Amino acid sequence: MSESWIVGINPVEGALSNDAARIRELLVEAGQRNARVHELAERAKALKIPVHHRPREQLDKLAGEARHQGVAALYEAPPLAHENDLAGLLERDGADTLVLVLDGVTDPHNLGACLRSAAAAKVTAVIVPKDRAVGLTPVVRRASAGGADRVPLIAVTNLARTLRELKDAGVWITGLAGDTDSSVYGIDFKGPVALVLGSEGEGMRRLTRELCDFVAKIPMPGAMESLNVSVATGVVLFEALRQRSAKR
Repeated sequence: MSESWIVGINPVEGALSNDAARIRELLVEAGQRNARVHELAERAKALKIPVHHRPREQLDKLAGEARHQGVAALYEAPPLAHENDLAGLLERDGADTLVLVLDGVTDPHNLGACLRSAAAAKVTAVIVPKDRAVGLTPVVRRASAGGADRVPLIAVTNLARTLRELKDAGVWITGLAGDTDSSVYGIDFKGPVALVLGSEGEGMRRLTRELCDFVAKIPMPGAMESLNVSVATGVVLFEALRQRSAKR
C-alpha cells in the first residue's frame, strides 16, 4: 500500500464520506476560516482522525500544482488491481461486463476524469499499459473525484495480449477513431463490451486498432474534428449504458 495526499475541499470530503478508514491525518491551513474546511476538521476529529494546523507554505508544498483550498488528507490507498485479477472481474460481471481501455493517456487530468466517468458508469475495470500511462498520482486522484478508488485500475505489461484475453473471454471490443464511417450510435453495446480510446494526440496504436472487433467514431457535425479523450470516454460509456438500460 502507498500513501499520498488528497487535497482540496471536495476530494477530502469524498474521502471522509466514502473511505474514512484510510485517512491517516488531516492538515488544515493555520488561520483558515472557510466554514467547509472547519466542518471537515470537525468530522475528522469525530472519526478519531488526527487533525493538525499547518502554515500555508507546507500545504502548498505537498499539494504541488493542485489547489489545496486550505485542507489536505494523508490517504493510504488500497492495493491496485493486478492483471491477474481481470479474469475474476470478467466472471463476476458476466454479461454486464463493461471494460474501459485507455491506450496511452498520459495527462493526469484526463486520466482522472476518465476514472471519474468510469466509476459513475460502474465499469468493470479500466485497463492501461504500464509503459504508456501516467499512474495514480495525487493530481489523478483529485481529478477523479474519488473515482480512482472506486473502479479497478489495471496496468498491464502487454496490452495486445490483454485484448486477446478479453476476446477469448467473449468480450466484444470497440475502438474509437475519427477516420471511420461507423458511428458509436450504430454499434451494439449490449453484452460483454470493451471500449478502447487512444492517446490525446495520436489515438490508438496500430496493433491495438487491429485487435478491435469494431472501430467507430462519435459523430461531430460542428466545426471541431475531435473531442478531449475524457469527454469522448464519457460520451461512449453512457451510450453503452443507455443501450443496456433499454434492453431491460
